[in-house]
Amino acid sequence: MVDSLANTEINSQRIAAVESCFGASGQPLALPGRVLLGEGVLTKECRKKAKPRIFFLFNDILVYGSVVLPKRKYRSQHVIPLEEVTLEPLPETPRAKNRWMIKTARKSFVVSAASATERQEWISHIEECVRRQLRATGRPPSTEHAAPWIPDKATDICMRCTQTRFSALTRRHHCRKCGFVVCAECSRERFLLPRLSPKPLRVCSLCYRELAACKRREEEEEEEEEPGVGSPGQPSYLSGAGTGASSGDEEDSDEDKEGSGDSNWSSRVEFYASGVSWSAFHS
Repeated sequence: MVDSLANTEINSQRIAAVESCFGASGQPLALPGRVLLGEGVLTKECRKKAKPRIFFLFNDILVYGSVVLPKRKYRSQHVIPLEEVTLEPLPETPRAKNRWMIKTARKSFVVSAASATERQEWISHIEECVRRQLRATGRPPSTEHAAPWIPDKATDICMRCTQTRFSALTRRHHCRKCGFVVCAECSRERFLLPRLSPKPLRVCSLCYRELAACKRREEEEEEEEEPGVGSPGQPSYLSGAGTGASSGDEEDSDEDKEGSGDSNWSSRVEFYASGVSWSAFHS
């Protein structure tokens, strides 16, 4: 499929159409040898609720964004290199069907398709593209993945202390290490997670203790190997950290900002109800 579409006029036109729909807010997508293999609407489970997102599968990247006007205008473009992607099929439940998780070192999230057939098509095509990309780059499959965020609606109480009840005045926060929904008191600490951000991020009290202990062991081992190296002061993993606002707080609303330009699809519970195919794969 990739070889037959590479450097063809129809492939160039398809990629140009995607770039046009994202406009100036998106990055250029046309590169020599890049092929657009499939596209469609999937449901992405966001922090507050599930929302429709437009996805585009290229031979080397996965692109998704918010739908403003179907097939005409998209925004909040996200680009994921396929060599970083691992997929995890999720079990079916009466209220959650055709789901799988897209996992990377920086972000992991759950999506679902309109039907079991479309789900299998997406998974098969993505996995094949990942295999080809890993062979081309010589990289091993990714083994470290960010924890997916537990949706806000999954709990009314802090998942760490199990005492604090959330309300209009007591807001929810997310630990960047485990993805749990936690209260402010249980997520006062910040820790440097280089895979996610150059700044220390909000983590829950349990993850902080585990991360700090692991970091201390690493530093002690380094000191044993190189005596006299290092300087006193604040530990490196706390550089720039504090108990006030940080990049961790700013990122709390990422999912809300991502969907700020959604069409009225976002308010519909069953936006797949028309029974038509919501995905297409090119050949």
